Order: sequence, then C-alpha cells, then structure tokens
Amino acid sequence: MGLYIRRAAMYAFIVALGGFVFGLDAAVISGTVRYISAEFMLTDLQVGTVVSAPSLGAIIALCFAGKAADKYGRKNTLVTIALLYVISAIGSALATSYEMLVAFRFIGGLAFSSLSLASMYIGEIAPNRLRGKLVTVNQLNIVIGLSAAYFINFYLVEKADASIYLLSNEGIWRAMLGSEIIPALIWFALVCMIPESPRWLIKVGHDNQAIQVLNKINSEEDAEAEFTAIKQNLVHVADISFKQQLMLLLNTKYRHAMFVGITIAVIQGVTGMNAILFYAPTVFEQVGFGVNAAFQQALYIGLTSFVFTVMAVLFIDRLGRRPLMLIGLTLAVLSHMTCWYGFYNAEYRLESHHVTQMSESFDAGPLVSIQDNTYQSDTEFKLALSEVLHADILKWHQAEIIEKSISINPALILIGILGFIAAFHISIGPIMWVLFSEIFPNSVRSVAIPVAAMVTSIASYLIQQFFPWQLANLGAANTFLVYGVFAAIGLLVMAMSLPETKGKTIEHIEILMGSNKKEAEKKSVITSSQA
Repeated sequence: MGLYIRRAAMYAFIVALGGFVFGLDAAVISGTVRYISAEFMLTDLQVGTVVSAPSLGAIIALCFAGKAADKYGRKNTLVTIALLYVISAIGSALATSYEMLVAFRFIGGLAFSSLSLASMYIGEIAPNRLRGKLVTVNQLNIVIGLSAAYFINFYLVEKADASIYLLSNEGIWRAMLGSEIIPALIWFALVCMIPESPRWLIKVGHDNQAIQVLNKINSEEDAEAEFTAIKQNLVHVADISFKQQLMLLLNTKYRHAMFVGITIAVIQGVTGMNAILFYAPTVFEQVGFGVNAAFQQALYIGLTSFVFTVMAVLFIDRLGRRPLMLIGLTLAVLSHMTCWYGFYNAEYRLESHHVTQMSESFDAGPLVSIQDNTYQSDTEFKLALSEVLHADILKWHQAEIIEKSISINPALILIGILGFIAAFHISIGPIMWVLFSEIFPNSVRSVAIPVAAMVTSIASYLIQQFFPWQLANLGAANTFLVYGVFAAIGLLVMAMSLPETKGKTIEHIEILMGSNKKEAEKKSVITSSQA
C-alpha cells in the first residue's frame, strides 16, 4: 500500500507545484508596488489594476476552464496553464509600460485557474482517506511559494545597488518578477508527466486507460472497486452537456452544496487575505517600519503561513473540516479587530528634527509647513502630505515619512496581521479547496468548481483592485474593520450551514449534500460509527 500512496502523493505534489508558482506570483508583486508606482507614475487605482490583473484574468479563464477540462482532459488543460505562467513571467519582467505590464499580468491570471483544476484533479485521483491531505498540499505549496517570494524580495532590497541595473530602483522590480520564470518552466515540464484523471477517462469512455491509472494508485482489489463505483456514478451523467451542467447548478438537489461552496468562496476573498498577501510591504509601511524593515516583516507572513498550513495538513483529516473552519474564522475576526484598534489609536506628528533628518535623502523643506501638527488618522496625514509634496517625491519617500511621524503600537498590529495569517492558513485557505473537491457531485463537478473559484476570484479581484484606494480614502483602521465584519458574517453563516465531510467518499457526500436535514444527520451518524 505504501507504493500506491507514494504514487498518488507524487502526482498530487506535481500538480500542486502550480500552487507554488501561484504563491510566488502572488507575493512577488507585493515587493514591486513602490517601484512600479514611482517608475510609471501610477495612481492608486492603476496600482490596484497592476496587482489585480491576474485575478481578472482568472475570472475570464474560469468561464472556460471547466469546459476545457471536460473536453480536453484535466492533464492537457493543466499543461496549457503551465505554459501561460511561463509566458506571463517573461513578459512581465520585460514590460516597458504600464499597459504592457498589465497585459502580461493578465495572461498570468489565466493560469490562476490551475488552483481549481488542481483541486479537481487531486480530488479525483486521491484515495478517499488521503484526499484532504493531498488537496491541502496545493495550499502548502502556495505558502511555500509566497514565502520564497518574500525572501527573494527582501534579499534583493537588501542587496540594492544603484550601479547594477537589476538591483537599482529602476530595475529591481524586473528581477523580482523574473524570479518566477524558472519555477514556471520546471512545473511545465513536470505536469507533462502526470497521468490523466481516471474519472475523466471513464467519463469519455477510455475505461482501459482509467483502470491503468487506478492500478497505479490502488491495490488491484481497491482499483476494481473504485472503478465500479465511479462507473456507476457516471452512468446517468455521462451525456450531460456543459450547458446542462450549468443549468443543473440551479437544481434544488444541489442547492445546499452550491450555497456552502459559494459562501466559502466569498468569505475566502473578502476577509482581506489577498490585500495582505499582495501588498505586504505596503501594509507594514503603514505601521512605520520603513522600507527595508517592511520587507523583513513580510518574511514573517511567509513563515506563519507555512507553519499553520502544515498544521492544517496534519489536522484536517483528524479534527475535520468544520472545526478548523470555525476556529479559524473566529481567530480572523479577533485579529482584524486587533489591527483596527491599533490603527484607530495611532497619531501622526512631524517635528523639526524629523524634517532635518529626511532632508539628507530628499527635499523635505515643504514639510516645514505641517511640522508640529498632530493628525489623528492616516488619511488626514497623507492628505496633508499630498498638499505640500510633489507626487513623485511622495511615492518614493512616504514610507520614510510615516516611519518618522507615527505613534503606534507596532507589536499590536504585527500580532493582528500574523494572527489573521495563521487563522486563514489553518482554516479557509486550504479547507476551501478541500471542500470544493468534495461537496460538488460528479454530474456538475467540472462546472461547479470553476464557478465557485470564479466567485472567490471576483471577490479577491475587488479586494486587490481597491485596497490602495481603501488605504488612501478609508484609512488602515477602517479597512481592517471592514474585513473583520466580513469575517464575522462568514463565521455565522458557516456555523449554521457547513457539514462535516471528513472520511466520506465523493459519492456519499453527493447523497449527503442532496438529502434533507434528518437524512443527512442519519448518514453522518452511520459514517461516524463505521469510521
């Protein structure tokens, strides 16, 4: 059995490497924000467009990802996606304009659909008792990727050298974006080696190939049993078209599954993870850490993400999906409110010696007109700065000015941010993809997963697009308050609607999610007694 488990884990790991590339892409852009903003003189909304362009691409791709996966197979679709990552990484690093950068970032977003397809593929190829762990490998690789990105960004900033183009203010962002090229090429090569999903092979009539794949990841007896179960389940859905599957999502039979899936997708997007993930140094600059220190603090995000995702992998099949989800959302609410409290009580005051110190790095003379004034919010203070400093100077030196002027409890903010990162990665981060691979029936799986993924992509896109605008207009305190309210709503809804799927086959979960409440409770009791 060890051999079969290792094979399934190997295939899952290869597919999940797309998560690493995604994590690298998602986090590496965070280090480029101040540089591309200054180089291309971007507005807050334009910065948001550069950062959120991949999510917009993902939304478009998810309209077709399910259909492509059904028509051409899970593997072929993943190979195409891997190639898009390569094209995007090269084009983004070589971009010569705002428009070109947005375009290639958008192409990379088309590849973000790899997350939903990886969840689909792993859910279809993994043994039942390992499905949760193997799907969370995808999330684990995401956090390893984002950790690598934060380290790369910090390393490049620490090694900054104006005499070397790729380490200068003008070129360092290209080095950051270019760091994605090699991992993308490696994933492209590896994903060409995986077998096709046995469920898809059976669905399109390639039974012999499906049996060969099942024999690679199961004993002969288990493979035959799995083949029979899949075959029986697919008999009545084999000829259902993509359009018919889409219409089936509205069927009352699937109402519970769709409600749970869509709710989780919305919560995952609107609780603010991508604001922190894609703008980490920017967030820490608001606390007054300064540029280099802000990049260093971002490393803690990567470390915390990794530790708590590992914990999720270890506990998701022990404690179950529901307990981890509720614990995580509770911690998310508390963490966001901690950040709100910290920023709400912050004050900003420039004194004469601050202006003198900063005059060594830029023309800080205009700041004399606002020195010794006390500002009760970051929005007030930034507005005052924008009235006395040229936009170009402010983009390059805002972090330094905030560092000198802010009076805040930085430990409180750091605890709040890392607390939320921990909450997200032990709960909704990995569990969302596990549940996507479990709760949607085979008859609508290739449509339902992309639809749910599209919902979370739309929510994430809106957060990424408008986060710079939120900081500038609502302020850091109110921004975290909004995320805290969303997390609280999510906690309430999940507490009332999320069932436990641990240890159940996909076919059993289909019956469970389609049953009435009494039948569902009865089936859960039976499953628990058999475990």
